Amino acid sequence: MKRATNNFASDRVLGCGGFGEVYKGVLDDKTVVAIKSAKIGNVKGVEQVLNEVRVLSQVAHGNLVRLLGCCVETPLPLMVYEYVPNGNLYQHLEDNGSLLDWKIRLQIAVQSAEGLAYLHSACPPIYHRDVKSSNILLDKSMNARVADFGLSQLAKPDVYHVSTCAQGTVGYLDPEYYRTYHFTDKSDVYSFGVVLLELLTSQKAVDFTRGKENVNLAVMAQARKEGQLNEVFDPRLTKGASKEVIGSMTSVMEIARKCLNESGMDRPTMKEIVAALQHIKSVLEEGCHEKRSNGNSG
Repeated sequence: MKRATNNFASDRVLGCGGFGEVYKGVLDDKTVVAIKSAKIGNVKGVEQVLNEVRVLSQVAHGNLVRLLGCCVETPLPLMVYEYVPNGNLYQHLEDNGSLLDWKIRLQIAVQSAEGLAYLHSACPPIYHRDVKSSNILLDKSMNARVADFGLSQLAKPDVYHVSTCAQGTVGYLDPEYYRTYHFTDKSDVYSFGVVLLELLTSQKAVDFTRGKENVNLAVMAQARKEGQLNEVFDPRLTKGASKEVIGSMTSVMEIARKCLNESGMDRPTMKEIVAALQHIKSVLEEGCHEKRSNGNSG
């Protein structure tokens, strides 16, 4: 691993968090990989890396980042992932020079929802516990891979919540979980609702430059009345957009608001979200196809 990362050189760092770093590595057979290492002396970081190994060794889905190997017997455990070259969703939404069009955003929403629905349908269910735009990686074709399973947990048989002190990322945290310390599949759903808002608005989940009442994106969106929802859409997406695109964005906003319901009981499941998003995507594609066909026949 030292050779693959040029002795964990700083110019190979792809990203870092409180518990460790991710490096770009090149194996002897020229395969490019991502290598995650816990920080020296960080017990929590070691625990999270080991937790990721436990979770990812049990799953396989096209929209989850793939674990290629690991080394857990060293003082600092290492994980080797497939390399996903296009960065993460948060970076693309932040980059004003790299506008993702609505069709790509909708594809990312569908695919990341499919990855999460797969986790929730496992036996026992797996809760991600840190769903956010920076944990959705994008490959060279802009396909989504849900990543970072350091906080993920397997639910116990016949117990559909995980009791734990509140962990996660501010702005994405389910308020019901924050109050009760009970994390359920619907807590992931809440966080995914915030990601949908990010896709619709290109705004951060938490932004203190928006003014006191609008700091939290989820609160801001939920406070909007039905007729005002389009006002928060990224104007670069709506300018000159067809009625089909505006219609699909409005439908996704409705799903996002359901995900953000105060009570988990009132939120849809990830499986229901996948079905709804797939329907919206197919309606949009059919509408665009009909438009092209009519244009050609005219």
